[in-house]
Amino acid sequence: MNSFSCVITGHRPTRFKFKYNEKDKRCQRIKKCLQEQLIRLYHQGVRCFWVGGAMGVDMWAAEILLRMKEQQAYQDVELCLALPFEGYDSDWDDWHRKRMDFIRRYAEKVLILCETPSSESYKKRNYYMVEQAGYMIAVYDNAHNMRSGTQQAVNYAKKKGLQIIYIHPDTAQVAMEDTTLWKK
Repeated sequence: MNSFSCVITGHRPTRFKFKYNEKDKRCQRIKKCLQEQLIRLYHQGVRCFWVGGAMGVDMWAAEILLRMKEQQAYQDVELCLALPFEGYDSDWDDWHRKRMDFIRRYAEKVLILCETPSSESYKKRNYYMVEQAGYMIAVYDNAHNMRSGTQQAVNYAKKKGLQIIYIHPDTAQVAMEDTTLWKK
C-alpha cells in the first residue's frame, strides 16, 4: 500500500443516467467533484494516480489529471495507466479512441497487464491498481451495489485497507470511508 498513490475507479457511461452526454449538468458536476477530490488528495501528498483506461470515469479522471499537470502548481502529478490487454479499446468509436490515445501518449506510465483478452484480465488490472495505492476515489453508489468491475475494485480496496472517497454517480455527493480500521 502506497499512501502517496490513489486509484480511481467508476462506471462506464452506460451506467449513468446521462449515458454518453458529457455536456449534461450531472456529468459536469461529477467531473467537477472528481477534480476537487484529486486536488484535495494532491494537497495531502498524493502524487501518483492510477486509472484503468476505460470510457467514463477513468477517461474523465485522466483528462483532469493531465490538465492539472499543465499548471505550475501540479507539475509533479503522475498519471499512470493500467490496461487489461492491448486492443481492449478496439471496438470503441473514433472519438473515444483518440482521447485514449492522447491520454496514453502523455501518461507517466502505461502498463499492459495481460496478453490475452478475458474477464480475468480486467480483474487483474483492478487488483493491480489497488495494490499500488493507499487511497481510492470511486464514482460509485455504495448503498446500491451493482455487480461490476467498479464494485469488484471497491471490495478489494476495502479488503486491502485503502481510504475510499465515494462520489455518488447521481448526486455527486462525497462520502469517505477509512477501511484501514477493519483491514485484516
